Amino acid sequence: MGRVRLSVAERREELLCAAVEQIEQRGVAAVRISDVAASLGVSSALVLYHFSTKEKLVADAFSYAADGDLAHLRKLLGRRTTALRRLRSAVRWYAPTGQAKGWRLWIEGWAVALREPALRDVARDLDQQWKAALTGVIAEGAATGEFPCEDPAAAAWRLTAFLDGLAVQMTSYAGSLSRAAMLEWTDEALARELGVDRAALSAGAR
Repeated sequence: MGRVRLSVAERREELLCAAVEQIEQRGVAAVRISDVAASLGVSSALVLYHFSTKEKLVADAFSYAADGDLAHLRKLLGRRTTALRRLRSAVRWYAPTGQAKGWRLWIEGWAVALREPALRDVARDLDQQWKAALTGVIAEGAATGEFPCEDPAAAAWRLTAFLDGLAVQMTSYAGSLSRAAMLEWTDEALARELGVDRAALSAGAR
């Protein structure tokens, strides 16, 4: 049976999904255009028609994968509840033992971005969007008096840096820290950045 004819947008999404899977399996450095093509039973020429170079394919695949997590983060932060509850929910989801996908992909992306300007630009933009989303809700909570955080942007930077560092450790050395311990550290970091007691954070999130 022949392949179903897809629109340009559908074909592009299919190729991006395949590229994400291949990057996760092989790593950015090892993955080839031919690997992505073979996984779908199409020609390398078709992949190059849509993305022109491996570097473009990798950058777009990275952006595609991260956009899904960004959309979910914004959904969590946009719920109709307190800023404290939204932040705790988002941070626990974003944590390395939470349900956020793509930590391995992010770590691969950070490494390759040191030498690939196209991926570096994409990664920087996505990182800024993560921080901006958290900053907005922290600022909202501070403005309404939920917590006394004086510098929401700095708090978002420190919090994401902490979680990113944990992710590198947890992804590289699986099992080195229990889920319970990591979530406890995550709550402690959030409470510290917001200027609230750890117990108040747990109570406010119920």
